[in-house]
Amino acid sequence: MNRQFLLAARPHGMVKRSDFKLVKKPTSAIEDDSCLVKVQCMGLEPAMRGWMENRADYIAPLELGDVMRGFGAGEVIESKSTNFPVGTRVTGSFGWQEYFLHRSDDAPLQIIPDGVSLDEALGVFGLTGMTAWFGVNEIGKPKSGDVFVVSSAAGATGSIAGQLARAMGCRVVGITSTDEKCQWLTDSIGFNAAINYTHQDWPQRLKKACSGGIDVYFDNAGGDVLNVALDQISDGARIVLCGGISRYNSTAAQTGPENYFNLIFRRAKMEGFIVLDYASKFNSAISSMKPLIASGQLKHKATITDGFEALPDALISIFEGTNIGKQIVCISPPSA
Repeated sequence: MNRQFLLAARPHGMVKRSDFKLVKKPTSAIEDDSCLVKVQCMGLEPAMRGWMENRADYIAPLELGDVMRGFGAGEVIESKSTNFPVGTRVTGSFGWQEYFLHRSDDAPLQIIPDGVSLDEALGVFGLTGMTAWFGVNEIGKPKSGDVFVVSSAAGATGSIAGQLARAMGCRVVGITSTDEKCQWLTDSIGFNAAINYTHQDWPQRLKKACSGGIDVYFDNAGGDVLNVALDQISDGARIVLCGGISRYNSTAAQTGPENYFNLIFRRAKMEGFIVLDYASKFNSAISSMKPLIASGQLKHKATITDGFEALPDALISIFEGTNIGKQIVCISPPSA
């Protein structure tokens, strides 16, 4: 049998366990040119909240009763595909289920290279790592000596983005939600400074840490954090719009930042992007990141929870801010 989590309700405010329904269905039978993947790990990201809404954007929304969308890593256990023999480790859009039947006309699977762990395949070499790489290099384009600020800095994307900028010679300042995360950013992964936005005087602390202004701001938060950052940008600044975790669970109408006009005064640029647009360049990015990992300039961390039924709570924990690095649920242990 194949356990699945289905989308049971559109979220209103914070995501809840009741937004999902746990079901058991027969495992799909193997077909010609198909393979059956045993899902071992599932990566979780804030964007999942948007996929649950009845709103079309860069990807179609889920319908009620659909298997919850998600990117995972696993192993081929049955196959009639020449491309994916039994034992091949792969990543793909498997959804929240224990087994996934991949047909030839589905979105392609990606083979996990030897020596790459499942959490690396979903994190630093997965969509979050790619988002950091292309947001930094294609949109932010930092130069040595720039002041680079990133929000949600202790998350999967923000922590990688900041380290990439640090390797390029930038002064890197992270914005995050707890003192513990601030300490991890500075002591463990080399950020020059970290600001806890829950402190009342955090805008003043940010200004002190960014003497001369912010040259590149990598935004994962939106809301008040984006507004404060816009107030402190330098001439010619680049603002990378990656995400907006502050708005995902909000029930209030969303307004634009009050300080947007500073983009004109500072002759700055603010640009959004979707990482899937760079899919053809993923392998090149991974090749460029591997030496940074080998040299210790790029470190990655995952918060791992065990058990298939933990998926809803693990997603909720992202919005509660309890994770550091990539949030992953281990569904079943890898084969020996």
